[in-house]
Amino acid sequence: MATRILVTGGTGYIGSHTTVELQQAGYEVVSIDNLSNSNIKVLDGIEAITGIRPLFEQVDCTDKEALAAVFEKYPGIKAIINFAASKAVGESVQKPLLYYRNNLVTLLNLLDLMPRFGVEGFVFSSSCTVYGQPDHLPVNEDTPIKPATSPYGNTKQICEEIINDAVHAEAPYKAVLLRYFNPIGAHPSALIGELPLGVPQNLIPFVTQTAAGIRECLSVFGDDYNTPDGSCIRDYIHVVDLAKAHVAAVGRMLSGKSEKPVEIFNLGTGRGLSVLEVIDTFQKVTGVKLNYKIVGRREGDIEQVWADPTRANRVLGWKAQSTVEETLLSAWRWQQHLGEIKD
Repeated sequence: MATRILVTGGTGYIGSHTTVELQQAGYEVVSIDNLSNSNIKVLDGIEAITGIRPLFEQVDCTDKEALAAVFEKYPGIKAIINFAASKAVGESVQKPLLYYRNNLVTLLNLLDLMPRFGVEGFVFSSSCTVYGQPDHLPVNEDTPIKPATSPYGNTKQICEEIINDAVHAEAPYKAVLLRYFNPIGAHPSALIGELPLGVPQNLIPFVTQTAAGIRECLSVFGDDYNTPDGSCIRDYIHVVDLAKAHVAAVGRMLSGKSEKPVEIFNLGTGRGLSVLEVIDTFQKVTGVKLNYKIVGRREGDIEQVWADPTRANRVLGWKAQSTVEETLLSAWRWQQHLGEIKD
C-alpha cells in the first residue's frame, strides 16, 4: 500500500505542483484546501498530468474539528506538508490579523493533531523572509534571523519557533523547515501553474497578465535600492524544482535518515536577479514587450536576498535544475493556456 501524505493548501500553487511530484514518486496524497485562494479545477490538471486524482477535502485548517475529521476519514497518514498559509508580503502589512490567525492557528491545529493520529513527519513551508535583510549574501541556514520586515515574515519566524519548541518537548515526530526563496514558473505541461484570485500579489503573475493584456501596466516597486539597477534582487526558483525538494524531505524523514529532530534547508538557485533583469529576460524569451513603470517602494520589501543552497544540495541530494529562461517561458505558456481556456 502506498504511503499516505497529507498536503494542506493542496490546490494552491506550490501545493498542486508538490502533489504531482508526490504522486509520480508513488505516494498517495490526501489534499485539503479551503479554496480561498485556489480553484477546485486544479485537481483536473493534476489528474491529467499524473493519471491519478488526489483524494480531496474542502477544509479550512483553522477549524480543528474539521481537520480532525480528515485524519479520521483517511487513517494512516505518515507525514504532512503544510502549505496552508496566507503568503503575500504587501497584503500582510495591510491585513496583519488575517495573517496571524490563518498561519499560526493552522500550524497549532496540525501539530496538536499529529500525535493523536500517529503522524511521523512534518514539512513546513517557510521562507527566506525569516532572514530579514541579511548582512552578508548569499544566506545559508546559519545566517542570523533578523527582525521580520512584514507580518507575513513574522508568521514564518514564529511558526519555526513553535515547531522547534514542540519537537524539543519530545513530540513523537520529526520536522523539516524548507526556507523558500522565490518560486515562479509552471509545470511544463502548462496544465497547472500559479492562479492568483483577483489582482496578483507576486511579480510573475503580474508580468504574465500584463503581457497578456489583462493588466494595463506592471508596477516596479522602487529603483533606488542599493543594487546594480536600483530594483530589488531575489533568488527565483522553478516551482517544479521546489516541489521535488519536498519529496526528498519526506523521503528523508520517513526513512529515518534525519540527523536531527528538526532540519532546515534553504531552497534556491544560488543566483540573485533583479526585478528589472526578470522583466528584460521575460521580454527576450517570449518576444513580448512589457508595459511597466517605476513606482515608490513597497512597505515590507527586502532589498536583496539570495540563497546558498549547498546544504540542500549535499544533504537532501536535491538541486535546482531549471534556468530562469526555461522558468519564465513556462510561466508564459501557463498564462497562454489560461487564455485558451477562457476563449
